[in-house]
Amino acid sequence: MRRRRQTEEDLHNKERWLISYADFITLLFAFFVVMYSVSSVNEGKYKVLSETLTGVFNVPQRSIEPIAVGNQPRQGDAASADDVIIPEVTEAPRNPDISEEGRTEALRAMADQLALEFDELINQGVVTLETNERWLELNLPDSLLFSSGAAEPHYDGFDVVAKIAGVLRNRDNAVKVEGFTDNRPIRTNAFPSNWELSTARAAAVVRILTMEGVEAERLAAVGYGQHQPVARNDTEEGRRRNRRVVLMISRDASVRGAMR
Repeated sequence: MRRRRQTEEDLHNKERWLISYADFITLLFAFFVVMYSVSSVNEGKYKVLSETLTGVFNVPQRSIEPIAVGNQPRQGDAASADDVIIPEVTEAPRNPDISEEGRTEALRAMADQLALEFDELINQGVVTLETNERWLELNLPDSLLFSSGAAEPHYDGFDVVAKIAGVLRNRDNAVKVEGFTDNRPIRTNAFPSNWELSTARAAAVVRILTMEGVEAERLAAVGYGQHQPVARNDTEEGRRRNRRVVLMISRDASVRGAMR
């Protein structure tokens, strides 16, 4: 029997599957393009992450000796005298020839430097900076330096104090560091009350300043506990404002004179 000759229409019908196949391939290609675009690495974010991890693993350890408050170790557990490292004592610089007007102008210059260092945080209302002819007051929230209930600064707190130390170095202005808390009680072995917590935090900031090259003779640490609030303690916002560390930078060089 002779086979029927295939017509052009028959050939067309047999090749219709190619259209569906091409549509499928096109959709599959579009799918993989979308998946690739979603999963592709953001180069900028990757670079930031890479630099951050590199800095964390390469940076030297940043810590301070704990403040000795609350329960003390037993006598048998005390470290030997050979283990005690006595820091080198340096003499604070003195500039007795500078007039009061010159000191006031120098204090304003320090205020300008701190305003530049904390420009973004000041604009956000996180940090406040106030000045007059005799004092420069830098107000820092406790969360910028410490974790809740702790007196050893967290990692970012060291950078904050280092910025302040960069402004204070090579001067003779007296600096009083003041610690404050809210009225919520704390009763731990290390901090029996807010007095100890606020004082330990002020002392921790002083220690970092000395580690960053600020002369110890210029510094004083004072703790007020919850007894000098700047806001009401019956709201979360008020308590947040009361938990703070304040640096009072004097126009003059005498630490004890500046505290009177």
